[in-house]
Amino acid sequence: MHSERPADADTDGEVASPSAAPRSSMLGLHRTERRLFLRVADLVALNSALMLYLHARDPAGLGLSAEPAFASLLWQQPLWFLVPTALWLIVAQAFDAYRLQIARQYLPSAAAVLKSAVVVLLLYMAIPYLTPTLPPSRRYWLILFGSTFGLLLVARGLYVLTLGRSVFRRATLIVGAGWAGQTIAQALLENDAGTHRIVGFVDDDAGMLDRRVPVPAADANGAQLTSIDAQASRVLGTRDDLKSLVRRHRIRTLVLAVTDELDPELFRILTDSLELGVEIVPMSRLYEQITGRVPVEHVGGDWHLAMPLEHPGTGTLQPMLKRVFDILAASFGLLMLAPFLPLIALAIRLESPGPIFYTQRRIGRGGRLFRVFKFRSMQRDAEEGDAVWSQARDPRVTKVGKILRASHVDEFPQFLNILRGEMSAVGPRPERPEFLERLAADIPFYTVRHAVKPGMAGWALVNCGYGSSMADALRKLQYDLYYIKHQSVALDIVIILKTVLHSLGLQGR
Repeated sequence: MHSERPADADTDGEVASPSAAPRSSMLGLHRTERRLFLRVADLVALNSALMLYLHARDPAGLGLSAEPAFASLLWQQPLWFLVPTALWLIVAQAFDAYRLQIARQYLPSAAAVLKSAVVVLLLYMAIPYLTPTLPPSRRYWLILFGSTFGLLLVARGLYVLTLGRSVFRRATLIVGAGWAGQTIAQALLENDAGTHRIVGFVDDDAGMLDRRVPVPAADANGAQLTSIDAQASRVLGTRDDLKSLVRRHRIRTLVLAVTDELDPELFRILTDSLELGVEIVPMSRLYEQITGRVPVEHVGGDWHLAMPLEHPGTGTLQPMLKRVFDILAASFGLLMLAPFLPLIALAIRLESPGPIFYTQRRIGRGGRLFRVFKFRSMQRDAEEGDAVWSQARDPRVTKVGKILRASHVDEFPQFLNILRGEMSAVGPRPERPEFLERLAADIPFYTVRHAVKPGMAGWALVNCGYGSSMADALRKLQYDLYYIKHQSVALDIVIILKTVLHSLGLQGR
């Protein structure tokens, strides 16, 4: 159960002291339950504001025979409410409105929902036929936007004041005090957003009893976090004490951070603990839930938890929907690019002699080689010699290239790769074959990225940007495996929206 290997994870949160735990801690809510509460509260606020706006409008101007009551509005024009609901669920996700680290703090949470509301309402009013037209009167604009903002802010305030309290945290016991236990404790401390309250550790090493487990953690700015209580970081007992510890501390979650294969005796003890109403979750699965990454270096014998054995891409319907989505997205992208192509080409040529476009060998699905298209952003012949990772402030990049890269416009010719079926709109970024052998040798599961088509946009790209080192490649792989396991058209839309936001903010490398 114990290993001497040190933890090495990096993820912002807080773990409360067990001495402060209330006896009513059985109210602890799952992360999924918290997100459900937030979604329901936001949608109630959004649709209530829409009802106030519609109720204030002239019924005849809305095509209604008589002024409808609040309850009957939904039945007379259901699309007027279904459309903003669908828009909200996608846009709010792109603005991280349901990221619990943000939702637990009022000001960041308020900013996320207000930005989402502005985008949703503007899109809503721009859709013909499916939505009511907004009259020119400023009064109605004020009613719609004012009530939406106000109700959303109230809903988020209620979340912070209620579910943000310690009474709703899940009392958590970590089974295993070695590197896996330290890693998940660190991830909980930095990323969990107050969902779990670490009570302590259990380990079979009698020499560890009552000793403090080192749990290094840092916030987003790199400052050390010390909010984990000294008692919560101690080993409270061995496997034989597990059931008594569950009863004594009202444990809701057991995190199985065992690096060796689960032996029959520990399996029996864990099975017996289920009758006490606890959930038992493997360390790697909880890590994946709270970070959005698959901990490939921490799965141990549970390799199947990292491998996307039955990912959505192995089916029939998902690949068909994804291909249709890819063709539509690439066609639209090329249509939008066409008017600006002469200006981009002229700018590239005026600053640096050479070709407008640039091709480079990359590895696609199944390990097949293909040539990726890009606008040239470097000096001519910059790639002569050994292949190297592109670094920040790369001297080979031209002035025009810096703008193209910051806005991701240099990648737009890859719409052609998408139409040719070599790439997808969303997926792991394609790697250069010059780096593959070293990366595959040093990083577990690296070639699993080739189970799907590479993408222009990606889950790793919007979360950690472009990589320029082996450590960056490992972190990107963690995100890529998460995407492969959870891919869907809805997730693709969210990733594309996040990429658009990155582009508008000039956050490209």
